[in-house]
Amino acid sequence: MTFLENKIPPPIIALLFAVAIWIISIYTPAASFLNGPYGLFMAIGLLVLGFSIAIAGAISFRAASTTVNPLKPETASSLVTSGVFQYSRNPMYVGLTFILLALIVYLAVAWGLLMVMLFILYIQRFQIVPEERAMYKLFGEEFEAYQSIVRRWL
Repeated sequence: MTFLENKIPPPIIALLFAVAIWIISIYTPAASFLNGPYGLFMAIGLLVLGFSIAIAGAISFRAASTTVNPLKPETASSLVTSGVFQYSRNPMYVGLTFILLALIVYLAVAWGLLMVMLFILYIQRFQIVPEERAMYKLFGEEFEAYQSIVRRWL
């Protein structure tokens, strides 16, 4: 299934999974443990955290004058290992995951966690693995050393 590798922008994939979560929320009862008085605050916190992490990753790419385009990882001009990339090799995908989690909490739909797991699996297989192949071709041992120090997700 390599025909899906680096073909659909990850924010579009996240949007499709968000729609799936919303549809699930229509047909399943609200999760009472998510529907409490603090649910909205938790959802806002996750949303802010997700956007902050994703934006920090994009800013780090811009500061390094390298591509932010996830569909063309082979055009990267430098390996970014500073800023938020010290903690995750894929902060923008981590950010999207937190945004999906915020939606789950806001809609109080526990079954939405299944969609988050599928999102992670999809992004890992069709986005991250091809990106890592490209990074290894471009940066070789430098990328290998970075991989050994910093985790893929968190």
